Amino acid sequence: MRLLTLYCLTLLLTACYTFRGISIPAGVERAFVPVFEDNALSAPPTLALDITESLRDKVRDEARLVVTEEDPDIELRGTLVDFQVTAEGASAGNETAAFAKQNRLTVVVAIEYTNLRDPDAENWRSNFTESFPFDGNQTLASVQDEAIAFILENLNEKIFNRAFADDW
Repeated sequence: MRLLTLYCLTLLLTACYTFRGISIPAGVERAFVPVFEDNALSAPPTLALDITESLRDKVRDEARLVVTEEDPDIELRGTLVDFQVTAEGASAGNETAAFAKQNRLTVVVAIEYTNLRDPDAENWRSNFTESFPFDGNQTLASVQDEAIAFILENLNEKIFNRAFADDW
């Protein structure tokens, strides 16, 4: 009986491993995250590369996968779709103008997840959106570094959870 229990436990642990709600399919050890394509007209020139590097770091550090171009088991291909600032809520200005009470920077990325190891696995495509609100009296330039750091952290969390978390 003890041998049967040990065998079942071993079988269960080799089927996939889970750590902090992360579920990595059996046999997946390497991931490919190519540089994001930049289709956002007004995005800072390095934003696509910044998103790529931060997602690579998250996959490497939290999923414990080797990020490589050679013989990957999964691929996370991304496109920077949109980068825009919108005004929200108006406050009275003078007779000819109104001013925004709040601005919002929004970034949209499209992700395509492909399991290259298992052709029968469920692959997916999805858009992910994250925003950063800031006061209408501030310029984008004055908050851009903070806004982008906040947005990247939250976008990567959403992408990572969709790719590797059981409870998405």
